[in-house]
Amino acid sequence: QVRFVESGGDLVQPGGSLRLSCLASGFPLGAYSIGWFRQVPGKEREGIVCLSSSSDDASYINSVKGRFTISRGNVKSTVDLQMNNLTPEDTAVYYCKRCSTYNGEVRAYGMDDWGEGTLVTVSS
Repeated sequence: QVRFVESGGDLVQPGGSLRLSCLASGFPLGAYSIGWFRQVPGKEREGIVCLSSSSDDASYINSVKGRFTISRGNVKSTVDLQMNNLTPEDTAVYYCKRCSTYNGEVRAYGMDDWGEGTLVTVSS
């Protein structure tokens, strides 16, 4: 069974940094692109970055480009998201999932269930 467990969310001040981690199981992590998504209550979930399985190239949406960095974690089957220079607009629940990209848009891939996500709150 495909499963995603996100962790690392916290309350942080504007300009601060956080590192999120995603533990994926039930499929070979290296065989699929995997990305991060976020959702603000009352809004649609948005894909923010997709890490290619084949090239390790990553596609970021403009609002996080230059501030967020996705990488394969030191622990097997994990994918991390380093978030720097956080702003209140980054406040959301963050999720990881298999992904694809189309015309610059990061989309969820497959019929996997979403994990519970991890809450990031950026506030002074």
